[in-house]
Amino acid sequence: MCGIAGLFQPELNEAKGTAYIQHAVKALARRGPDGNGVFAATGIALGHTRLAVIDTSDAAAQPFGDSSGRYTIVFNGEIFNYRELREQLITQGHTFRTGSDTEVLLTLYISQGEKMLRTLNGFFAFAIWDNEQQELFIARDRYGEKPLYISQQPGAFYFASELKGLLAMGIPKELDYVTLSLYLHLNYVPPGNWSMFKNVQPLAPGTFMRIGTNLQPVHSTWYTLPVTESNVLYADAKTELAALTEAAVQRRLVSDVPLGAFLSGGVDSSVVAALAAKHTSKLHTFSIGFADEPLFDETAHARQTAKHIGTDHTVFMLRNADLLEHLEETLDYLDEPFADSSALAVSILSRKTRDHITVALSGDGADELFAGYNKHRATWLAMYGGLRSQLVKAGNPLWQMLPASRNSKSGNRIRQLRRFAEGMQLDADERYWRWAGYTSVHAAAAMLVNDTQNESDQRKDELLHHLTKNASINSQLYCDMQLVLGGDMLVKVDRMSMCHGLEVRSPFLDHELVDFVMQLPSAYKIDATQQKKILKETFAALLPAETFARRKQGFEVPLLHWFRNELRSTIYTLLAPERIKAQGIFRPEKVTELLRQLDSASPGDAVARVWALVVFQHWWNKYMN
Repeated sequence: MCGIAGLFQPELNEAKGTAYIQHAVKALARRGPDGNGVFAATGIALGHTRLAVIDTSDAAAQPFGDSSGRYTIVFNGEIFNYRELREQLITQGHTFRTGSDTEVLLTLYISQGEKMLRTLNGFFAFAIWDNEQQELFIARDRYGEKPLYISQQPGAFYFASELKGLLAMGIPKELDYVTLSLYLHLNYVPPGNWSMFKNVQPLAPGTFMRIGTNLQPVHSTWYTLPVTESNVLYADAKTELAALTEAAVQRRLVSDVPLGAFLSGGVDSSVVAALAAKHTSKLHTFSIGFADEPLFDETAHARQTAKHIGTDHTVFMLRNADLLEHLEETLDYLDEPFADSSALAVSILSRKTRDHITVALSGDGADELFAGYNKHRATWLAMYGGLRSQLVKAGNPLWQMLPASRNSKSGNRIRQLRRFAEGMQLDADERYWRWAGYTSVHAAAAMLVNDTQNESDQRKDELLHHLTKNASINSQLYCDMQLVLGGDMLVKVDRMSMCHGLEVRSPFLDHELVDFVMQLPSAYKIDATQQKKILKETFAALLPAETFARRKQGFEVPLLHWFRNELRSTIYTLLAPERIKAQGIFRPEKVTELLRQLDSASPGDAVARVWALVVFQHWWNKYMN
């Protein structure tokens, strides 16, 4: 795992290219604590920061060139089937001077061109420079597990693993107000042809680009999620799922450095850890606990699972003060506003885990594949809940009168009833969008001084185009794989783990497994009695029965408590009316209205919305002010 950056500017001399790329490499240093390197020639500069995982020798350091000197690669990620691919290349007459997957990747490209992308099982973002053709080739993995941002400026093309790498090379910074509007709805920047900066965007997952000396990128898609449903029998589907999941876990055990697994005590991480334990001698597992938040602490369940599957388990027990202590570091690492508050807990877990291992397996992706979120249960009830759902919808006036808050079980239940009743009054695509965020898209846009409503609606329609055509649950999972996984979950895991030099691998995102599950009928995933139905029933014999019986929990951070106590002065300073007015981005009266709701007996989702503003202000002060 690493950080990569590059600058393609045909008139650039080698010395200036080296200077630019060294700034980018320095900015990305935490992604690769084991070393760094630079390649520069007339018109091109490539940089790399290294987290050594496979072939840790200096011979495999990057930028890495072929023996002819024509091709040079910078690569972030892992190719889990590189050994099989290497053997195939050897039978074709190719020779290798390292044991790295980097050299296999470069050799595959030289041999097959972009066709080789479909042979890769792994996660990656890479760039290959062809000195003879004066052409740059960049590509990204199927689901966007590894990030890659690009920016085309007059006379130059830039790329980097994170925005901070681009900023270090001096690209202009201009706020994209439409992106900000979407961020205020979702609490993260949705994936698409945009970022929080104008003229900067991520390379889309499953795509590649060729850029020649005319600097006009030729963009192509090499992978898309399947959309058709299969007619496989349920019993056969369970058998196939078991085989594909175990194979996915086994592939991700390849490593030349210490490897372990996250174990929260929930279904997803428990399945991954149990399968990994079958193929690893005394697997080391890790979980994080919250001493001050027993409602959200799952460490007892994690310990039970660890004992059942025989892992060497470590629990990091935190108090709220520990979370607060790490808050500044977490916010400071973000180079784009990201207000999923659980990022703080993931950051601390990653930091502490890195003291023991370099690679961790996780259960990420299963919720999106198998309908594991609360909104999936709500969607099922909206479609098939009958009288029960209609009664909740009719009760909306009552839910609006009762106090709603995430801070208690009863208050959170009222909050959920409100959201469900509101969603029941909307069409399927609008309902999905409402439940994906913390307010209506119109309320989010109304926070801004600039009118972004029309453009925000256009981007929303682009994000939901598949759902608009087909309102099935599988269509919503398709949207989740692109929107929620791509914009929230994978961003959180990548940034918070790489901030501490930890590589996280997600077996549920093995493309063979994803392609299979995406085509299963939705009834195999969710029905009247349970979510993740086929996943639970496939691995029922592998884990304690209690693992499958408990309600889903997530990392929760005590934001409301902080807002009313330790962070109160900070919030009221960052969001003071005179400061907001001088900034000229948000409507002061709307911010004041949110703060009043925050202090009321019924804060509802104002907590998350205020957090989005706080995170944005921290980002603005660092990068734009």
